Amino acid sequence: MAEIRLENLRHSYSANPQSDEDYALKRLSITWQDGGAYALLGPSGCGKTTLLNLISGLLTPTEGKILFDGRDVSHSSPEARNIAQVFQFPVIYDTMTVFDNLAFPLRNRGVPEAEIESRVGEIAGMLELTKTLHKRASGLTADGKQKISLGRGLVRPDVNVIMFDEPLTVIDPHLKWQLRSKLKELHLRTGRTMIYVTHDQTEALTFADQVVVMNLGEVVQAGTPVELFERPQHTFVGHFIGSPGMNVLPCEVRGGKAIFGGTPVDAANIAAANSRGRTELGVRPEFVSIASSGIPAEVIRVSDAGRYRIVETRSHGHTVKLLLKEGGEAPRGSTFLSFDPSHTQVYEDGWMAGARR
Repeated sequence: MAEIRLENLRHSYSANPQSDEDYALKRLSITWQDGGAYALLGPSGCGKTTLLNLISGLLTPTEGKILFDGRDVSHSSPEARNIAQVFQFPVIYDTMTVFDNLAFPLRNRGVPEAEIESRVGEIAGMLELTKTLHKRASGLTADGKQKISLGRGLVRPDVNVIMFDEPLTVIDPHLKWQLRSKLKELHLRTGRTMIYVTHDQTEALTFADQVVVMNLGEVVQAGTPVELFERPQHTFVGHFIGSPGMNVLPCEVRGGKAIFGGTPVDAANIAAANSRGRTELGVRPEFVSIASSGIPAEVIRVSDAGRYRIVETRSHGHTVKLLLKEGGEAPRGSTFLSFDPSHTQVYEDGWMAGARR
């Protein structure tokens, strides 16, 4: 296992990059601790897989360094980095048995058969593959085959890091939760450093201790699931994480208040706001409530989401959503809204006022 440190890393697929736009991965520095569970989260094309391939050694960075436990591996091969990678689609040998598929990485390294028997048996037990060990892999379902891929990543006890590149894409939706839970359990049991790439916020937030949110080739925020939800450093994080996402509303800052549509609103970081650039208010639907006075709004629709209802309102020409717990009475027509000041933030040009960039 290893601590992974990225120092001033940048990558371009162009031979002669001239500007920031030429870089698929813009400059970043980050450290992942030995034994942690991490997720790279963002939309397609944001640079997640590029970053993963740089760490694994499938790509060489244009600039910067990649260090494993302080050792510079920026130009080392994947073999020299001693990593395991699980891809989006199962990579297995259909003509081999499940046992032989799991044993393959160990046999490739000359591990004694007695140790292979023990190690494969342990991993098969973790992944609930014991009953299929002597069956050919071709007869398994998609989730069974992906379990083999996961097992091949886990079977070697000496790897520095295990990396997962959207490993649940081909899995039936009702089985995804089971495999996500299994991965989390495996991390707790093995203590391996794991990096998980996904565009699915549920997968990232339920697996990782720390989530790195990416957009347009840069890291927008890195933090715990709670930090990303309660204090999104950028409006993109507020939009991308949460269902529904954060309400983002234009505002002015005057007299120590954020003014939305002529109504003063308290915000947790108002003291740090200085009206530079585009100013906006951000507040999640969970922290908006119906009030007897405050921000005037018109109820547009109410949608049932199971344990709660999503109330969509219109205020000063902008959509504001809030959540009502199951059984709560849904408002109709004209109403007023109140924002929880401790969970309302001012953003300047997309970034939380006062936050480090």
